[in-house]
Amino acid sequence: MTKPVTLAAIAGAHGVAGEVRLKLFGDGIATLAKQKSFNDGALTLVKVREDGKGGAVARLAECSSRADAEKLRGTVLTIPREALPPLAEGEFYHADLLGLPVVTDAGDAVGSVLAIENFGATDLIEITRDPAPEKGPKTFMVPMIPAAVMGWDDKQLVISADFADN
Repeated sequence: MTKPVTLAAIAGAHGVAGEVRLKLFGDGIATLAKQKSFNDGALTLVKVREDGKGGAVARLAECSSRADAEKLRGTVLTIPREALPPLAEGEFYHADLLGLPVVTDAGDAVGSVLAIENFGATDLIEITRDPAPEKGPKTFMVPMIPAAVMGWDDKQLVISADFADN
């Protein structure tokens, strides 16, 4: 896994001194705060704090005015995969699953992982059907539980045929 991992995206400016509002894609600011630079050293984190709304506010060394902050709107903050802590058994980083081909435990190709969502109970894997059907949903979701997701590696995600939603 050599593709960079996105931890946050700059949503816009915060105040007039060059701080930026961040939309977080991880477990909060803990992982983000441990990083010193992003985007192969192009952006340097000076400080970060929670915004009280599930996001964060950050000061970047390269951003000293509101105009600088506004220019960065939409920029994602990435780090190399190797900079993340190792995973325990059964854990995964969303970035490792996104785009993986999906097959059933019977060996049938289903599509690919589009997104991972969590609405409170458990992670849900959103799968894009391939080929896309003419009628009906073009995506479906599978809960990230052992009965539904049989396993994964860096080449594919295997789901139970019972959850393939055909």
